Amino acid sequence: MKDFLKFTFASLLGNLIGLVLITTMGIGGLIFLIIISMGQDSGPQVKDKSVLVFDLSLSVSDSGPNPSTSEALQQAFSENTPTEIQLRTLVQSIDQARKDDRIVALYLQGSNSPTSTGLANLKEIRQALQQFKDSGKTIIAYDIDWTAPEYYLASVANQVVVHPLGSLDLKGLSSQVMFLTGALDKYGIGVQVTRVGKYKSAVEPFLLKKLSPESREQTQSLLSNLWGEWLTTIAPSRKLIPQQLQTLSNTEGILLANTALKAKLVDQVAYGDEVVTNLKKITGESQDKNQQFRQISINSYSKIPEVVKNNSGKENSDNRIAIVYAEGEIVNGTGTSSQIGGDRLAKELRKLRLDNQVKAIVLRVNSPGGSATASEVIGREIELMRKQKKPVIVSMGNYAASGGYWISMGADKIFAESNTITGSIGVFGLLFNIQEISNQNGITWDSVKTGKFADIQGINRPKTPEELAKLQSIVNLIYDRFISNVATNRNLPKDKVQNIAQGRVWSGSQAKQLGLVDEIGGLDAAITAAVKTANLGDNWTLQESPKSRSLEERIIENLTGENTTVTTPLDPLTREFLRLQEELSIIKTMNDPKGIYTRLPFNLRIE
Repeated sequence: MKDFLKFTFASLLGNLIGLVLITTMGIGGLIFLIIISMGQDSGPQVKDKSVLVFDLSLSVSDSGPNPSTSEALQQAFSENTPTEIQLRTLVQSIDQARKDDRIVALYLQGSNSPTSTGLANLKEIRQALQQFKDSGKTIIAYDIDWTAPEYYLASVANQVVVHPLGSLDLKGLSSQVMFLTGALDKYGIGVQVTRVGKYKSAVEPFLLKKLSPESREQTQSLLSNLWGEWLTTIAPSRKLIPQQLQTLSNTEGILLANTALKAKLVDQVAYGDEVVTNLKKITGESQDKNQQFRQISINSYSKIPEVVKNNSGKENSDNRIAIVYAEGEIVNGTGTSSQIGGDRLAKELRKLRLDNQVKAIVLRVNSPGGSATASEVIGREIELMRKQKKPVIVSMGNYAASGGYWISMGADKIFAESNTITGSIGVFGLLFNIQEISNQNGITWDSVKTGKFADIQGINRPKTPEELAKLQSIVNLIYDRFISNVATNRNLPKDKVQNIAQGRVWSGSQAKQLGLVDEIGGLDAAITAAVKTANLGDNWTLQESPKSRSLEERIIENLTGENTTVTTPLDPLTREFLRLQEELSIIKTMNDPKGIYTRLPFNLRIE
C-alpha cells in the first residue's frame, strides 16, 4: 500500500506540476508532463524464468547515488541505467532474488575494467552471492579479462567463463605511493609538519621521496593480510588451497585463458554469444540469434516492492532503527554531498537522538578521516546518545580509519569486515608556505601585529621554531585525547592503545584481535545487533537518514532503462594525471580551524 501511494502521489504531483508548466511555459510544460507521466507505471515487471543480470561495472557505495535535480532529469532522458547503486539495495536485491521463484539464475556480467567498489563492500556482496548459490540457483559469470576484484565475486559462481583471448588477474595487491616533495621544492612551496605517531605517514608525500621504513612496514603488513583473506576466500570455491593460488600468482601473475582453465580458476573458455546461448537454455528461450535471454537488470529489480521491504522490519512499526551514512572525507562545517560535514552530521545525529521513535542508530562509517575538530563534534553526539541510553552500533565499510575511527570508537558495538581498513590512530598538522615561489615572482610581505603569534596561521612564511613547538603541543594534546578516549571507550589499558596507535593502519581482522572492533560482520549484522540491543524483538522498521530528495528527483527516481553502460578503461598516462589531481584535491578538504587532522595516509592506494 505504501508503494502504491508513493507512485500515485508522485504521479498526481507530476500532473499538477505539468498543468502549471503548460500554463506558464507552453509546450515546454507539456514536454515535462509527458516525462512525468512515464513514471506512472507501478514499477518493473518480473517475468517467469528470468535471469537477474548484475553488471559488474556498477560502482557500489554505502549511501548510493545522490544526483542533483539536473542530473536526475538527464537520467530520465538517457537510455542508460545508473552507473552506481547502494550497497544495501544491491545486497537486498540478491537476497530477494534468492527467494523469488521467478528468478532462475544470476548472470555476473564482467566489465573488463577495474571496479571502484571497495574491498569490504565486495565481501558483503560476495556473501550475498554465496547465499544465492547455496539456495540451489545457478550463477554464471563471464568476462573478457577478469580483474582481481571482479574475480573475487565471480569465483563463487557455478560456472566461470573467460573469453578465448582473455585473461585472469592473479598478480596480487600493490600500493603505489606518489611523492610530491620534488615538485614542491622545484616550485618553491615550503612544507612544515607537526605529527604524533611513527606510522602516521600521511605527511610523507610532502617531505620524502620514498617510503619511510615504518610506512613500508605497515603497508606490507596490511597488504599481506588483505591478500591472505582474498586467497582463503577464493580457494575453497575453486576447490584449491591458498598455497596453490599463491604459487600461480608468483609464477604467472596474469593467466591467459587456457592457463586459467588448466589451473581450475575458470570452468570454460568461450565467446559471449555462447554464454548467451547457455542462458537461453536456462530461461527456455528459442535459439533465435536475434533474441536475448529473458532478463532483468539488478537496477530494475531493486525497484520492485519486495526488494524495498526486504530485511526492513515491519512497515508500520513506531520503533525505528535509523541507518546514518558517514561516507567521505571528514571536513569542518557543512561539507558537500560527497563529504562528511562535521556540523551537518552532528545535526542529523542530534535530531535522531531527540526523536523518541528512533530506538537505535546504526552508523555506517566509510571514511579515511579528516578534520580532528569535526571528528570531535560528531563524536560528542555519539557520546550523548549513549548517555541517553539510545544504542549506537557502528558498521565499518571499506575504510574507517583515523577520524573515521574517532567517530566510531564511542559506539556500543563496532562491526567491521575482515578486510576493512581501520585504526590509524594518530594526529598530524600540515603547514604550507609560499614565500619562496612568491619572492621568485616579485611578491613580498610585511606585517604589523599586536602579539607574537598573531600571524601564526599565515602561509606567507615558514613557521619559526617557537611557533612549531606551539603547534606541536596542540597536536600532542589532541593525540593524547584520542588515545585516552580509545582506552576509555574500548575498555583498554592506555599503554596498550599507545602501542597499537602510532598512526598505524590495521585490517578489520587485525583490529578485532587488538580490541579496536568487536565483531566481524557487515551492515545487516550491525542492524541485527541494534535490534537486539534495543530489545525490539520483531517490532521495528528501518529508516535511512537523511533521505534527501528534491520533488523532481522523488518523482523520476524510478525512470531507468534496461541497457547497460559501457565503461572505457583509461590509458595509463591519463590515469596517473587524474591520480595527481586527486592527490592535490585532498588539500582542499583540509579546513580544520586548527590545521590538525586525524586522517588515513593520503597515498594508501591498493591495486
